[in-house]
Amino acid sequence: MDEVSVLNYMYDQPRALKSAFDQREIFITPFIELFAKNNIKKVLFFGSGTSYNAAIIAAHYFKQIVGIDAVGYYPTVFKNYEKADWTNTLKKEEILFVGISQSGTSISTIDVMKKAKNDGYQTIVLTENLESEITNHTDKVAHLLCGKELTPPETRGYTATMLTLYIWAVEIAYFKNIYSETNYKQAISEIDDFVKNFDIVIKESSDWYERNKITIVNSDRIYVMGYGVDFGSVLEGMLKIGEMLRIPTIGYEIEEYSHGPTMAITNRQTLFMIGSDEIEWERCLQFREVFKKYTNRVHLITCKETQIDDRDIQFTIHPNKYLCPIMYTIPFQFVAAKGAKDIGIDTNINPFVEPLAHLEE
Repeated sequence: MDEVSVLNYMYDQPRALKSAFDQREIFITPFIELFAKNNIKKVLFFGSGTSYNAAIIAAHYFKQIVGIDAVGYYPTVFKNYEKADWTNTLKKEEILFVGISQSGTSISTIDVMKKAKNDGYQTIVLTENLESEITNHTDKVAHLLCGKELTPPETRGYTATMLTLYIWAVEIAYFKNIYSETNYKQAISEIDDFVKNFDIVIKESSDWYERNKITIVNSDRIYVMGYGVDFGSVLEGMLKIGEMLRIPTIGYEIEEYSHGPTMAITNRQTLFMIGSDEIEWERCLQFREVFKKYTNRVHLITCKETQIDDRDIQFTIHPNKYLCPIMYTIPFQFVAAKGAKDIGIDTNINPFVEPLAHLEE
């Protein structure tokens, strides 16, 4: 890349995802080894910020694809109020703690992983920085193949994390004979096609933002809605817009948005709706038509077939619903990063300088 910027990291994502996929054995091997040596019955995913959003989707992957109990947690909430097995029926070696920290310096994630290892649980961290503090407190380290991002907001790191977590789920499903040889080869082929065509996702997201930028950056408030596997995408969209564009942004599970927050709708609010290939799809379309009665700033983000207009983005590639969260994140990155640039915010600078969340590198 010619210069350090969030936008350049975003445009680099097609290359980075293909590279990570091509080198996937690097992060697959340590993860498979834990399942091979231990009868893992529960997986706990931990992360803060972008890593938490990925953890929520990872838990969904492991429940729906692998059929194993899985939960995504904020590390501090878990440390203070939860425990690994409230039923007291699982052995410690049957529970896997997975820390996600691109920088490896997240204080809360380091703390929970350190305690888990000391308490005798199985532990692994997914991190880009193999020399970071968190690597000293886990049994295994998996390399997050995204390359270092030198800007405060993480974009390329998030999509690389999501690709890694999905590949982990596919590999474990195959290892446990949940996926047949045919299912496994089909899944790998789908991932291959997806990363090879990710430049289309970047272009279509950029074009969509340019069509709608005037109203988006002049919103009083932004809502992000989704459901199913893409609830984590809702959280990531909310985070990215909040940290870069810095317009008040709130995320909701789509049905829950209708239980009160709809009373606040005005025509200066922007609503983003992620249309996932889940059971709620028809309900999503129903909500969309109703919301348009109150604001014309309603944007559907999907790859499913339906009637659209210039406010919507209907991707021309059609990955499976578990890969879609990687794709559906990109429009929010453009809203956040390009929107910030358009209104004069320098996303290379973090205006909040107190080191509360991370160890100093």
